[in-house]
Amino acid sequence: MKSQNERKRTFLLISIPILLLFFGFNTLPLIKGFIYSFTNFRGYGSYEWVGWRNYADLFTDTRVGNSYWFTFKLAIVATILINILSLIMALALNSKIRFKSFLRGMYFIPNILGALVVGYIFSYIFTYILPAITRTASMLADKNLAWIAIVIVCAWQSIAMNTLIYISGLQTVPEDVYEAASLDGATGWNKFRYITFPLIMPFFTINMVLCMKNNLMVFDQIMALTNGGPAQSTESISFLIYNNGMAGGQFGFQSANAVIFFIVIVTVSVLQMRFLNKREEQL
Repeated sequence: MKSQNERKRTFLLISIPILLLFFGFNTLPLIKGFIYSFTNFRGYGSYEWVGWRNYADLFTDTRVGNSYWFTFKLAIVATILINILSLIMALALNSKIRFKSFLRGMYFIPNILGALVVGYIFSYIFTYILPAITRTASMLADKNLAWIAIVIVCAWQSIAMNTLIYISGLQTVPEDVYEAASLDGATGWNKFRYITFPLIMPFFTINMVLCMKNNLMVFDQIMALTNGGPAQSTESISFLIYNNGMAGGQFGFQSANAVIFFIVIVTVSVLQMRFLNKREEQL
């Protein structure tokens, strides 16, 4: 009994510093940011309470509206592209091929690299190498094409992790299920549609929710590739909150934007989970 009490006390003593650090670096800034969202705080100096004015102004601010439109456009396209390519790669890497383990390791390298490092490498490619080959202007300088370059970079780095999750799902499918399906004449697309995909649907749900959330919060790639340009055409919500909140003197206003953005991400994730869980039940 005494040893159990000492063990519990030890676990408690270990947990307290972690909880204090979590509160100091996560919860407390969150609370302070929520409080500042009701002020005209510029990030320095004195401030005044403005009530709900910041939240009301968000819905009439054109720049904020454009950033939401750009972010959702990028997140939806990137999420679809990443999951299609990841699933194809997972099926290939899970098949009976030589050097399968080596290829899986090599394929995961993009996920290890930092997003800023990857962004700067691709920035050089889009700015100097591709224009030299195609004899055209850089994609990053075109308002209509810059977002596509960001999608490419986001997909290139994110596909690796999603592929591993899909491979984990494929390895849970029993071989005897495929053998029974083969005896019934199922091959190719029908085998994937009616057997493989329904059985890995929970892994598809995980990938879709995490991928959508990560792409909605895109920041590093934009910082490295376009810095929000050209002409503010690639300003994501996260980048706008950081840029205008920290350097633009809109700390209070962008704090309100951050609160709304948090609610949006939670809402999107919950809706995705509900919809995809219903699809799992139907399959």
